Amino acid sequence: MTGPSSEANPDLESFREQWRAEVRSRRPAPAPAPALTAPRSTTNANAGPSSSAGAVAGPSSARPASLVGGPKKPPPAPTKQVAAQDDDHDEVQPRVFDEPASGSSTGMTLKEERAEPEEPVSALDHYEKAVERETAGKLGDSLRLYRKAFRMDDSVDQKYKAKHFPKPPPKPTTTTTTTKTPTAPTPTADPTPPSITDLIASFSHLSIPPAPPPIEGMPPPPCPLAALPDEILMHILLSLALADPASFVRLSLVCRRLAHLVATEDRIWRRLSLGPEFGLLALHTSFTRSVTWELDPLLGPPTYLPPPSTIPQLSWQTTFRTLLPRIRFGGAYISTVNYIRPGAHDPTASTSGWGANPVHIVTYYRYLRFFRDGTALSLLTTHEPSDVVAHLTRDAPSLKSGAAKGALRGRWKIDADGDEGDLVVETEGVSQYVYRMELGVKAAGGGRGRGTRLVWRGFWSYSRATGEWAEFVQRGQKAFYFSRVGRFGVMGE
Repeated sequence: MTGPSSEANPDLESFREQWRAEVRSRRPAPAPAPALTAPRSTTNANAGPSSSAGAVAGPSSARPASLVGGPKKPPPAPTKQVAAQDDDHDEVQPRVFDEPASGSSTGMTLKEERAEPEEPVSALDHYEKAVERETAGKLGDSLRLYRKAFRMDDSVDQKYKAKHFPKPPPKPTTTTTTTKTPTAPTPTADPTPPSITDLIASFSHLSIPPAPPPIEGMPPPPCPLAALPDEILMHILLSLALADPASFVRLSLVCRRLAHLVATEDRIWRRLSLGPEFGLLALHTSFTRSVTWELDPLLGPPTYLPPPSTIPQLSWQTTFRTLLPRIRFGGAYISTVNYIRPGAHDPTASTSGWGANPVHIVTYYRYLRFFRDGTALSLLTTHEPSDVVAHLTRDAPSLKSGAAKGALRGRWKIDADGDEGDLVVETEGVSQYVYRMELGVKAAGGGRGRGTRLVWRGFWSYSRATGEWAEFVQRGQKAFYFSRVGRFGVMGE
């Protein structure tokens, strides 16, 4: 069968001989002939023991399977012998020993690459797989894996954090620092800071420092205040305190010497507490005028609040700031009240909207201003304080228009028999009526300065015709808060 084939294809036989010779010349060490040229089948019945050598030299010997069977049918599965023949081919990729030896770039065969990854088993495996799928953008798979992981273990997320995001190691305990202290001892500061009293007392030996020189190297400018004797300096500080106690207190911010004088000079604080400017002689315990600001001979001479019984145990500064129910004259007390009122029903509006049942938020203000002679002003209006306070003067009751229209005249006194010195205010009312308010004198915001907040105790009306009292219902009433008005001055005149 080979004879006719060789005669019919002389070109093929010559190409085969040329290819074999070229392969032999390139091989550095030829392998044993039986392993390389073993024929798959032979068609020459007269072939003897030298048939294997004839397969290499003779034109009619056995042919390689890859060349014989190629045009007729698909090539068979690769074997070790065929792979050895392929290694001799000049087009074969040279092997790189830094990479896996298999045909795949990942070191796996095609069959292994197509194999599915192992399925997760534990809840943590499912959670880790879900995180991978979520990172890859496969949200559906990640959600399915998340659900399965939480069904298996509801605390799997904590285990995942503990595995992939462990907590940092704890800081070294103080025992290590205690072992180092004997080697390098350091002076420890006093853990308890000095009290305010001790700190102020440490300023007693200091003097008033002069201002620094305007140019370095030049002598400092003179400081007349530092050269004054203490007696004259006390008179200056007393005059400042009687004019404006707030400015006197702010003087302690200038230097430590003045801070010591402001805090410890009891003579100035005693004068403030007992004087008629801001102390007890400014707090009337009886009415000095009528409701309409007229002098009434039946009222008698004014009386004043007696000093508190606890003064010997306290300093005069504490008495002035916390014990006296001081009334502020340099501004106005303002109470802001808000309430909700239903509006008119709109039949054309939608029943489900706000337009069908409108709600009005109404804001109104109560104003009180006190004068030193025992008179007062009261005003109830919807105008805001910025439009009203400047007009709360003695001429306000006579105004027929403006923001202060409707201001009522009145009078005030301190109720010495009440709790902590309550404030009583009586004002004009409608025809034949007088209004009476009782207010508690407190400090705003829990501070120490009394007289900045007035809280309601009661509100009544008195009928002059019948002599009967009627109490108003205290619904939604708010406390009064003091606001200083610059044009009134500190003395409130």
